[in-house]
Amino acid sequence: MRRDCDIICIALSRWDSEIASPSLWLVKEFAKINRVFYVEHPFSWKDFFTYRDTSSVQTRKTALLHSKNIYSNPPSLPANITIVTTGVTIPINFLPSGFIYNQFRNINKNIVLKVIRRLIKDFEVKDFIYINFFDPYFIQELPPDIKPLRTIYQSMDDISQVRYSKRHGERLEEEIIRHSDFTLCTSRELTRLKQSFSPNVYFHPNGADIDIFEKAATQKLEKPVELRKIDKKIIGYVGSVEYRSDFKLLKKIATFHHDKILFFVGPVYGNEHKEVGLDKMPNVIFIGPKKVEELPAFLQYFDCVIVPFKKNTLTKSIYPLKVNEYLAAGKPIVASHFSEDIYSFKEVVYVAENDDEFVTMIDRAIAENNQGKVARRMEVARQNTWKARVDEFWNIISNEPKSL
Repeated sequence: MRRDCDIICIALSRWDSEIASPSLWLVKEFAKINRVFYVEHPFSWKDFFTYRDTSSVQTRKTALLHSKNIYSNPPSLPANITIVTTGVTIPINFLPSGFIYNQFRNINKNIVLKVIRRLIKDFEVKDFIYINFFDPYFIQELPPDIKPLRTIYQSMDDISQVRYSKRHGERLEEEIIRHSDFTLCTSRELTRLKQSFSPNVYFHPNGADIDIFEKAATQKLEKPVELRKIDKKIIGYVGSVEYRSDFKLLKKIATFHHDKILFFVGPVYGNEHKEVGLDKMPNVIFIGPKKVEELPAFLQYFDCVIVPFKKNTLTKSIYPLKVNEYLAAGKPIVASHFSEDIYSFKEVVYVAENDDEFVTMIDRAIAENNQGKVARRMEVARQNTWKARVDEFWNIISNEPKSL
């Protein structure tokens, strides 16, 4: 199996999303050798009108409406990555499954396939592999005229546990797994779940950009302006705050550790944090998202970092990207025991079985921190780089797919 072939991928996350996705980290690593064509998750007409005044729509407007300037090479990405924008699609998730849904689904599929055929012609793509990064809604099986060396699907979450995605995603994901040469799952639980659909399902967890996050432990970084007036110990969280977060636990943390600051870096979705009164607590700070390059400076000044996820069927299938980033930064981590994958880090992560244990482990994690523990955390993170994940990827797909 050639490793220097082109890569065409379609991804649920767009390249300029507030939170960098595992798919983008992987293609950055691929781009060191391969030409990568990153077909972004299409904007529906609902998306277009909802976000029409935002830069994400305005910068893509001619591509979305007129199929012009559909290729871009953002300077913040490696030169080998070409971002590809499709035309606007029809919003159909609200429809019941059946004839009407399938008719509109075929229209949307052809919008995406048209762009893939066009990029193959425009860039004279010959040998390539095709990867679908957790976006099963548009193409479940490639048509005969598009012939990759391998077709790969990546599953990143339990699609059945989110109401919006479950409506059609669960069925469509099963279909795409059955048609793919290989399916890679980011957690052990997902791997078990998807193996019932295909014999070619493999565990392929998230990694971390070690070079970026190690700066928190190896360099003296300027203190972010948002932290300069804080003279208390800081319990930090980096990432999106949303339906996976345990807001009752977070309130307990803020209440018990009233002598510390609970500090969030990342976008906040929904109103659950307000429903529990987290936003009104004097020692809780939300600053919104930051660029990934800014995160090490925040991590350097955090005394402890947390992964406060709920323990349920959804989180059971999560391998959190942030764990390896935290470890690379050398920080003491306290996490809830939400999945088998987080427990696999128990030698370098304080894994709490319940809320009370979580709350008390924070003081323990801070008190026990030392250079030896920092070095051990960084050593574990270095085993989980994106380079290592790409090497594992090629080893997996170099095999011949097993027959269904």
